[in-house]
Amino acid sequence: MKLIRLTPPLNEKDVRKLCAGDLVSITGTIVTARDKAYAKIVSGAKLPIKLEGGIVYHCGPLLKRRPSKFKIVSAGPTTSARMDGVQVKFLETTGVRAVVGKGGIGEDVAKHFPRLGCVYLAFPGGAGALAARRIEKIEGAYWRELGDAEAMWIFRVKDFGPLVVAVDTKGNSLYRHKNGTQKIKEKR
Repeated sequence: MKLIRLTPPLNEKDVRKLCAGDLVSITGTIVTARDKAYAKIVSGAKLPIKLEGGIVYHCGPLLKRRPSKFKIVSAGPTTSARMDGVQVKFLETTGVRAVVGKGGIGEDVAKHFPRLGCVYLAFPGGAGALAARRIEKIEGAYWRELGDAEAMWIFRVKDFGPLVVAVDTKGNSLYRHKNGTQKIKEKR
């Protein structure tokens, strides 16, 4: 299987080419966000950075403080379904094109991804040390008052993944089961 390389910002046309089951990697900038950052954004807080076309990683990194900077010890994914209640509004507000996390999203959220031109990329749980090795640099952090795990971290990554397209813009979801299986619509 061919690995598809993504470089944010992503455009809608390229995102719509992705199909459930595709393997992808990311090189470029990704932004972490989870419960508290999501709540702040959907409540109308001014975004500290432009997220349109971006990739948001559901992650609360484990950091070790160094005298002049941070070292990322682990950057494993957070369970994405925790954000289901605000995910659609978050995507409408930000224009994010890809969400990375673990465990999937609910069908009530996934059904909006075709309209929003967004995909869900699954990262395996328990691989936080692997993820940390793919982060080349911390480019910034916003809303640190929320705590290190809940702040929005801006990471420059290289070959981040492999990730699996688990929900695509065609209505396919690797998490939907009918009698234990799901038939994925024909690729292109």
